[in-house]
Amino acid sequence: MLKQSKGIVLSYVKYSESSIISKIYTQDFGLQSYIAKGVRSKKSKSKIALFEPLSQVEIVAYHNENKTIHTLREIRSYYSYQSIPFDVIKRSILFFLDEILINTIKEESSNESLYSWLAHSLTWFDLCEESALNFHLAFMIQLSRFLGFYPKKSSMANHRYFDLESGIFVNYIPKTPEYLNEENTLLFNKLYESTFEEASKIKIKPSQRRELINSLVKYYKLHFPGFKDLKSLEVLKSILS
Repeated sequence: MLKQSKGIVLSYVKYSESSIISKIYTQDFGLQSYIAKGVRSKKSKSKIALFEPLSQVEIVAYHNENKTIHTLREIRSYYSYQSIPFDVIKRSILFFLDEILINTIKEESSNESLYSWLAHSLTWFDLCEESALNFHLAFMIQLSRFLGFYPKKSSMANHRYFDLESGIFVNYIPKTPEYLNEENTLLFNKLYESTFEEASKIKIKPSQRRELINSLVKYYKLHFPGFKDLKSLEVLKSILS
């Protein structure tokens, strides 16, 4: 059956001399795999650039409920990034976030709230004229809400430490070694309570930013089964240092 949807491209692999198989997180069908025939040929009307990480597209595809891979009939850009392709820092952050999403988005059914949040977040990131250095930190914290392990606060007013294992802000040093010290907890709490715009204005030293991203990756590993090591992590940290 021919169906239409907006989507966010996560990845693709070569399928034949001129075709690819792409994983696209769609607004209407969740995560799906699509064959794009002839997309790598010189005569193709569809440009391979449409399948770059986290491209926002509109697709028309033949969906078969009995198959795990569907066939694309049409694909076109829904939103063209204005700054990301020309900004090394933003591109590095985008590739990192793409790897995060590849690791965590598994739903093969519609999740309107998650899709809308992703599309809005990526568009805001592209259009943002403020510093982009903290975006990935705020993004990972907010994404955890949709994944089921959003950080929690107890009723205590003074939250001095963040326990990575329990996912709770606490007033005492946790028994587990997996926690944020007071300085990093203060920054983490600011990011936790901030919008993307507010987060862009938080002053964080490069060394602290590296510690926070390492801790957030560890947090994901502790709470998301099967979360793999990220190839883009070291590249990102070197660029943001």
